[in-house]
Amino acid sequence: MKVCVIGSGSWGTALSQVLADAGSAVSLVARREEVAASINRVHRNPDYLADAVLSENVRATCSALEGLAQADACVVVTPSRYLRDTAHMLCGLIPSHLPIVICSKGAEAGTGALPVEVFEQELGNKDRLCVLSGPTHAEEVVHRIPSGAVCASSSEATAVLFRDLFSTDYFRTYTSDDVVGVELCGAFKNVIAIAVGISYGLGMGDDTAAMLITRGLAEMGRCAGACGGEALTCMGLAGAGDMVVTCMSRHSRNRRFGEDYIAHGKTLADFEADTHMVVEGALACKTLEVLGRRHEVELPLTDAVRAIIWQGADPMLVARTLLDRPLRSEF
Repeated sequence: MKVCVIGSGSWGTALSQVLADAGSAVSLVARREEVAASINRVHRNPDYLADAVLSENVRATCSALEGLAQADACVVVTPSRYLRDTAHMLCGLIPSHLPIVICSKGAEAGTGALPVEVFEQELGNKDRLCVLSGPTHAEEVVHRIPSGAVCASSSEATAVLFRDLFSTDYFRTYTSDDVVGVELCGAFKNVIAIAVGISYGLGMGDDTAAMLITRGLAEMGRCAGACGGEALTCMGLAGAGDMVVTCMSRHSRNRRFGEDYIAHGKTLADFEADTHMVVEGALACKTLEVLGRRHEVELPLTDAVRAIIWQGADPMLVARTLLDRPLRSEF
């Protein structure tokens, strides 16, 4: 198959490698001519994962029209804040039946719409839409370290198509019909990873991290259930799996942002200026508030992270407030 990958950041680059290893011809759409030229000439992305040599089956272009020409499937790997713009751009370029898998995590600012909802609103035909999520750091996937992910779609045929498209001897894929649950897991885990990072940055320990992860899973499950997802999904690869790796891995930009920046008085702007990377959890803690209010779900950890990042609250005082919450039954 020919697969077009929209987005040449770390995850788009790593997934292009996976797809090529699985046997597809990949057309990777980059924003910058220098990136496309480097990938085509020396098989390296100079901006992201530069130590990885990409397959010769990965070719890059700066033209979405060129990349999508005769494509059998489309993989969208752009930051969540640009998803609607991406969907709108694709509207006039792709046929109504072309399968699309969205690999971005988060909810839309203002509306709380999840990625598949955004694409359905812009492009229609939700049965050709899928979402890919799981405990998969690009830094490890691109070097073929064994990983697993789940492909969720309202259409079993679409989920199976992308399951098989991404499957290799090191990248194991599963299917799910719980699109809402998988997408909410992907948004929540980044928020909790920031909280875990802040706790380490403040001098707290592994016990604190484990408590935050576990209570974060409970928060994730409450919201997923209220929004029409399945709580059990939160125990799978997209939920517990991605939560653990994002909170504990040295590769996690969300944890690093909390630990090295927020806990030490630095800002989101500082992190983005230093790394040129998007901290999805910083946006998700705002957008998930919309869903919490809409469905009357209590989200204390999400609220705490939002107060620290966007309202300038003191991290230690917020931590104290969380610890002083009334005692209750765990479940």
